[in-house]
Amino acid sequence: MQNTSFTIAVYPGDGIGPEIMAVAEAVLSAARAKVGGFDLSLNTYSAGAAHYLKHKEDIAAADFQAGSDADAILLGAMGLPSVRYPDGTEISPHLRMRTANELYAGLRPVKTFPNMPGPLGSPKAAEIDLVVIRESTEGLFASLNGGSRVSDTEASEVLTLTRSVCERLCDQAFRLARARKAKGGKGEVTCVDKANVFPAFAFFRRIFDERAEAFPDITRRYAYVDAMALDMVRKPWDFDVLVMENIFGDIISDLGAGIVGSMGLAPCAELGDRNGLFQPAHGSAPDIAGQGIANPTAMILSAAMMLDWLAGQHDVPQCAEAAALIEAAVTQGFTDGAIRPSEFGGNTGTVEIGEAVIARIG
Repeated sequence: MQNTSFTIAVYPGDGIGPEIMAVAEAVLSAARAKVGGFDLSLNTYSAGAAHYLKHKEDIAAADFQAGSDADAILLGAMGLPSVRYPDGTEISPHLRMRTANELYAGLRPVKTFPNMPGPLGSPKAAEIDLVVIRESTEGLFASLNGGSRVSDTEASEVLTLTRSVCERLCDQAFRLARARKAKGGKGEVTCVDKANVFPAFAFFRRIFDERAEAFPDITRRYAYVDAMALDMVRKPWDFDVLVMENIFGDIISDLGAGIVGSMGLAPCAELGDRNGLFQPAHGSAPDIAGQGIANPTAMILSAAMMLDWLAGQHDVPQCAEAAALIEAAVTQGFTDGAIRPSEFGGNTGTVEIGEAVIARIG
């Protein structure tokens, strides 16, 4: 029997995390009620820096396992700058979730919304619509918490790329480009690397070329990461899907959020073969927590990405319909001026943005 009832592990996290998560849950409820045909059971668990201060652990073992057992993970924002592990790094149980669930592909859409004053100043900026696919478990993050420090004069990290992960990552990129092409997209994938200097990235590019052979309908392109950073500012509207190693993707995706105006507009999906984690790309922003001004757009769009992924994983088209409904409602809210987040000089608060989206869903 087809599964149409999904269990979602919800981790609101720290700072503005609980505020934006509450809005996203309300939007999900409205979309599910409007479309029908599927159910969501949202189960909330504690994790992050505040949990660490109280319990001396960043997440309980059972609550961590609940995420792996769920149909999907929905995460707010983790960490606080003032709370650190003994090694000096920030509290980040969600990074272990990536590794434990083999969430190797981080999808980070970069898209311009109507009436948002982006920093580029070009009329073509309205055409920006690309996706960064970041490898999320290897690369420079492979030695997470395992880097070596030699006295006070030297420190090192290890960058690791494996064929198994790189093949699946590239396949994910080409499939996404094909799906976007079917909806009018460019049908291109750009391999972003540093293959001119490092053998590991030459290896990455070789695998990219090998996997491209199975997708003759998709154009392949290449860019060194430094040139890519330049072109993200000069002509980001030229690109479709960008695939790259972990740390490169971490940086380029944030640059993408910057060129469309705000991290508050940057959703994220961390995907594996069987599991998916969905979260905004921004941090916990403790400086504005509790003020009711946090922009929940990225959290709302991450929830929509979750629905779209559930639709594909379980062949439930109603989930995809609900995802499209949320995305359209967000776009309409920006178009008609009902959504004007504070970082753009507007006065639409956290709850009000959610209400605007829900009104347009209805």
